[in-house]
Amino acid sequence: MPDFNAIIIGGSYAGLSAAMALGRSRRRVLLLDTGRPCNRQTPHSHNFLTQDGATPAALRAQALAQTLQYPTVELRAEEAVTATAVAGCFEVGTATGASYTAPKLLLATGVIDLLPALPGFAECWGISVLHCPYCHGYEVGDQRLGVIGNGDMGFEFVRLIHNWSPRLTLFTDGPATLNPAQQQALVRHGIAVVETPLAGIAHTQGQLRAMQLADGTAHPLDAVFARVPFEQAGTLARQLGCAFTEMGHVQVDDMQRTGVPGLFAAGDATTPFRAVSAAVAAGGKAGAIMNMELIAEKFQ
Repeated sequence: MPDFNAIIIGGSYAGLSAAMALGRSRRRVLLLDTGRPCNRQTPHSHNFLTQDGATPAALRAQALAQTLQYPTVELRAEEAVTATAVAGCFEVGTATGASYTAPKLLLATGVIDLLPALPGFAECWGISVLHCPYCHGYEVGDQRLGVIGNGDMGFEFVRLIHNWSPRLTLFTDGPATLNPAQQQALVRHGIAVVETPLAGIAHTQGQLRAMQLADGTAHPLDAVFARVPFEQAGTLARQLGCAFTEMGHVQVDDMQRTGVPGLFAAGDATTPFRAVSAAVAAGGKAGAIMNMELIAEKFQ
């Protein structure tokens, strides 16, 4: 007999949402999590109804308390390092040497942002170096903002951020690769372009003060928007044979199913829309569909 009806790897918003749905379905659920969500440095979470402005830590603590009130849901602070699918069941091994089995498995493992080596960038990430205007744009509206980018991506990003503040500078970190039409559009909207390579970010405890340039000058700013590459957190999806999108996300269908029977994925690992609300919705959906599959399999 399997140890649990379902195992969930990752105890942030998607994982907890799925665990609650399964717990309320009276399923025995194991939640494996090491307590290091990717937004742990972000001071406030926004765009989530009833919880706008709450800290990520407070949101998770409340979600965890509410989820664990269901007696069939169990949390263990262990890192999952191996996963195999054998005879209609998944076996998950942890760094402690423990092993657990279940017929359903959800990967809510998130992603790891690959931050540039630019001094000050990591310290400001999620605080004043921002990735999402829908999450943080309102708080820096009409302030002195920068965008790090170049070419088509840089143009599209700076055009988006212009909605929140006209006091905007595009930092291309080297020669601009904007086409003439893009350059003219930026001039029309009063958006400056700085091509001097970046040297660092001056800040006070993560709050940006200025962008430092390689020529020794500094550009005073209140916040900067940047997009960084990412990688999947851990190798479990690859171990289990998941397919990936061109962007590098785990490929799932509308019900959060991967191409591996019984294996689901939800949250940042599956989508570029990195919002608490999106993760909660995806996790709740995954939990419900996992339960429906368990019911169907029992009736067969």
